[in-house]
Amino acid sequence: MEQFSVMARFLRRVQPEHGVTQLLDALPDVSVFVKDRQGRFVYVNPRGCEYCGVRCAEDAAGKSDRDFFPPGRAERYRADDARVMKDGQPVLNRIEPEPCAQGSPRLVVTSKWPLRDAAGRVIGVIGCSREVAERAPVSLGASRVARAVALFYARCGEKLTVAQVAQSVGISVNQLERLFRGALGETPQRCLLRIRVEQAGRLLRESRMRLAEVAQTCGFYDQAHLSHAFAAEIGCSPLAYRRRHQA
Repeated sequence: MEQFSVMARFLRRVQPEHGVTQLLDALPDVSVFVKDRQGRFVYVNPRGCEYCGVRCAEDAAGKSDRDFFPPGRAERYRADDARVMKDGQPVLNRIEPEPCAQGSPRLVVTSKWPLRDAAGRVIGVIGCSREVAERAPVSLGASRVARAVALFYARCGEKLTVAQVAQSVGISVNQLERLFRGALGETPQRCLLRIRVEQAGRLLRESRMRLAEVAQTCGFYDQAHLSHAFAAEIGCSPLAYRRRHQA
């Protein structure tokens, strides 16, 4: 306890923010963010800015996850932050998809803590993420999930089955499903569908391919399958999404 009181006395003498943001800004492989109780970004370090697609922290200040990520993912982030602030308990070393706006085959290790004011009231949340591949040591299970997700991205346009992926990473389908539920909170099938929707979104933004071609390229059964999955994940039809982003 003495060491903590010594540290507390020392920190009270430090000029607010002096050296802290400089340190966080210098971390090349770690994303750090701070949000207020309304989910608005207060601070994002350079790696976090890359995830949000902005030049600097000032460009993200006052905005929320909804401004940078697809609706489904933004709501998951918001609900997760709200739970941390409500319970007052941190989330430590959780494996989840990298928070890139356009989707990513990589996984990250994420931790979040509630932020409190001088009176002990929770006023926000602070979090950090680091790529699984750069974390040492990493569990064999997390490594296999990361390899499976990378396969989903590389081959999402194919008629890929979970059994094929499980075989590729050297485990059974049941084992793969348990690992996915434990690490990502979703089944491999759900993860693959989400990735296909993300890739479809990229093609809708960046190309003029017909919807039927987009569906085929991203591994959907047909255009109707794409439309249904896209609306469920993104909150609008593929055509409406394209019009919004190609206007």
